[in-house]
Amino acid sequence: MDGLLTALAEHLGRPLPVAYADAVRAVPRHGFLPERVWPRDGAGGYAALDRAADPGRWTRAAYRDATLVTRFTDGLPSSAASMPSMVVRTLLLAGPAPGHRVLELGTGTGFSAGLLAALVGDDHVTTVELDPALAARAGANLKAAGRSPLVVTGDAADGWAPGAPYDRVVATFSVDRVPPAWLRQARPGGRIVTPWTSPWCSYGTLALDVGPGGTARGRFHAFGSFMPMRGAAAPPQGGGGTAGPARADGATTSTGLSPWAVAGGDLDAEFHIGLGVPGAAFAWDTGGEHAHTRLHLSDTATPSWAAVDYDGRHADRFTVTQAGPRALWDEVAAAYGRWEKLGRPGVERYRMAVAADGTQTVAVVAAVGDGTGEVPVRTLPACR
Repeated sequence: MDGLLTALAEHLGRPLPVAYADAVRAVPRHGFLPERVWPRDGAGGYAALDRAADPGRWTRAAYRDATLVTRFTDGLPSSAASMPSMVVRTLLLAGPAPGHRVLELGTGTGFSAGLLAALVGDDHVTTVELDPALAARAGANLKAAGRSPLVVTGDAADGWAPGAPYDRVVATFSVDRVPPAWLRQARPGGRIVTPWTSPWCSYGTLALDVGPGGTARGRFHAFGSFMPMRGAAAPPQGGGGTAGPARADGATTSTGLSPWAVAGGDLDAEFHIGLGVPGAAFAWDTGGEHAHTRLHLSDTATPSWAAVDYDGRHADRFTVTQAGPRALWDEVAAAYGRWEKLGRPGVERYRMAVAADGTQTVAVVAAVGDGTGEVPVRTLPACR
């Protein structure tokens, strides 16, 4: 436990506030993990770790500041125990105080709900989980830890109206727009905190301060990469395109913009592209079947696609093939060019404003004339 607290302090760059350190001590993480977990294997995948077979390694993993996958669905991670530092940073950003009514969305193992209960009181926390089996397991975990928040089985996108209004609404998964129910159920003066995602890039955490009449304003913070919201309305995720051959009907041109510039791990650039090119996803193909290296672009809503090929020799020119109703590569290149003209802003310079009609507008703080101002990047229409 002391090792985890030390790791959390190192990650934050300062000791945890006393209330948070006390909450971490009072809610032992190992009590919220299943007998089998999957930590990263160091080679881009996951390795199963069983408590019965190797209790020492399992316990060390439980108190390491690392994400542990707790379930796979169709061969992909579908539930996880998030990095404790990410959980704590999210809660610090939300700033729950004793007596606040808190709605948590995405119970998972129950660990975060347990921390919230320790911070504000058990009877002030409601946590919503889509999966009945996970909700039941989380409830058992919480009870064993001596915590008793209300655990509800339901679609987190709908919030939980019976307990509204809430002082804090905290999501443990990422979204690409703030569900209207969350805005309706947060009281004026309250705060909503949620990780952010797009099909291009899952990164960033949004903190919204709720105003009167359903309005809200807030900004993004440069941390957090979480699994997406599950359910019928869950968005497809970044990097989710399928690499494949360029079809014969594709138009072929060339570009001097490196595919690594837009999809090579620069999270500030990728965050902007995710906002500026809605529905675009990418996947890398290094198998060599179609090119030495290929960046494949796809659209989540149309049959549009693009392929950007590196021949292994010329790093100043790349072949582009694209087809469909959208010229995806042209859109991505234009978004990247705009990001550069805006001064290559970091995630923390992006703001969101929610109007009374539910419209959600993301803007970036950039140079405007002789000063600075908010330049709109994307507007999301109202959704009821």
